[in-house]
Amino acid sequence: MTITSLPQPTLPAQSEEPPAEDVILGVDTHKDVHVAAVITVLGVLLAHQEFPVTAAGYRQLLVWARSFGVLRRAGVECTGSYGAALTRFLSRESIHVVEVNQPDRALRRKHGKTDAVDAEAAARAVLSGRADVTPKTGQGPAADMRVLRLAKESAVKARTQAKNQLKAVLLGIDPEMRETLSDLSNTALIATCADLPDTGDAAVFTLRLLARRIQQLTAEVKELARRVTKAVRRCRPELLGIIGVGPDQGFGVVA
Repeated sequence: MTITSLPQPTLPAQSEEPPAEDVILGVDTHKDVHVAAVITVLGVLLAHQEFPVTAAGYRQLLVWARSFGVLRRAGVECTGSYGAALTRFLSRESIHVVEVNQPDRALRRKHGKTDAVDAEAAARAVLSGRADVTPKTGQGPAADMRVLRLAKESAVKARTQAKNQLKAVLLGIDPEMRETLSDLSNTALIATCADLPDTGDAAVFTLRLLARRIQQLTAEVKELARRVTKAVRRCRPELLGIIGVGPDQGFGVVA
C-alpha cells in the first residue's frame, strides 16, 4: 500500500522583533543641564537622565530617548529661554514639541520637588493633553526684531547714563571752562568734550571719555534703529505708512 504524505499547512512568518512602542519625552531645562524623562503611552516611567546643554548633549539626549521606542512627542519647559535651543533641535528631528509651563503640582506634592519629577511631569502633561501649546520657533523677522530692540534699549539706557555722568562732571570743573561749555547745545557739548585735549586733568579726561562713549552709543542706536526699520519694512511695510506708528511701536504688532 502506498502512503501519500499530506501537504503541511504554511504558518505565517513570525517577526523576529515586535514593533517598537511609542514613548513620550519630558525635559526639565536649566542653564547648564537638562533633565529628561521618558514614559510610555500608558504612563509608565521608563527612565530619566541628565544631559549637558551642548550640541553633543542634545544628540545624546535624542539617541537615549529613542532607545526606548518611537519618539514623536516631547514636552519641554521654558521653550522661550533655557529650552529654546533644544526645542529647535527636536523640531528639526521631526518631533512635535509641546510647551510645558508648570509641572504637575499634584505629582510634585506626591513625590517631592526634583528635576527628575519635573521632567516626568512635563511628559505626563503631554500625555494627558494638559499641555498642548506649540512653542514659537524663535526664528524669523519677529525674533530678529526682538533681539535688535533689546540691544537698542540697552544702548539708549547706557547713553542716558553717560550723559547724566558727563553733566555731573561739568559741575566740578574750572568755572571758566564750565561757563564756556554750559552755553552749548547737547550735540555741540558732546562734540566739544570729545575733542578736548589731554591736559592730564582727571575731570577733562573723564569729560572726553564720556563724550566719546556717548558718540559711540549714539552710532549704535542709529544702526539698530535702521535694522529694526528694515525688518519691519521686509515683513509689515504697511505699518510704516500709519501716522504715529514707527518701527518700535510697529514691533508690538509684528510680534
